[in-house]
Amino acid sequence: MARSSAPAKSRMPKLLRRLFKFALWFVAGSVALVIVLRWVPPPGTMVMVERKIESWFDGQPIDLQRSWRSWDELPESLKIAVIAGEDQKFAEHHGFDLPAIQQALAHNEHGGSVRGASTISQQVAKNVFLWSGRSWIRKGFEAWFTLLIETFWPKQRILEVYLNSVEWGSGVFGAQAAAQHHFGVDAKRLSQQQASLLAAVLPNPRKWSASRPGAYVRQRAAWIRQQMWQLGGGDYLDRL
Repeated sequence: MARSSAPAKSRMPKLLRRLFKFALWFVAGSVALVIVLRWVPPPGTMVMVERKIESWFDGQPIDLQRSWRSWDELPESLKIAVIAGEDQKFAEHHGFDLPAIQQALAHNEHGGSVRGASTISQQVAKNVFLWSGRSWIRKGFEAWFTLLIETFWPKQRILEVYLNSVEWGSGVFGAQAAAQHHFGVDAKRLSQQQASLLAAVLPNPRKWSASRPGAYVRQRAAWIRQQMWQLGGGDYLDRL
């Protein structure tokens, strides 16, 4: 027994050393990547990769639409509309809205529809760096990348990347592509109503349409416009 167990014991330190090296490389690589993307526009997102792979398996080609727009080229109306609809505590929190998470967990314990509590920072971490899904492993990586972007990126950069990366329809990514696809205008020319409609469909952009809104989307857009006024518009953005 002693002889047979010796090789197993000798292998354990080697395995642990490899795992430790992998962890170090992952930490260093992810930190370096996040720092680079502080200034360099992400060339794409993991969600875009998923959509392309899905199209190959479905046998239905998809044309991914995305054109990067800088912070100054993005309309104030869309910035505040998305904050109003998705994450009203964006300026205050450090990546996680803990009260909202607790409320979502309490709601989900009772079954029925699953409620999320992801902040804009968490959505950027998921959309840009990770795959879709609800596993605890993915949630762990999401938390790690959320901490990194909150550490190395200012709030304006987080919102800028979000507005250039979020999906607004099948194959439609970012504010510029969304504005052209849904309304035939440049992103900087979006009206307040158009911006609120785009924000209203974000919970399910592949099911709902900003250009052909149903009753629920119109109602949600009206609520978002009210919240935009209450948040203070440009005054809120000055806090980022």
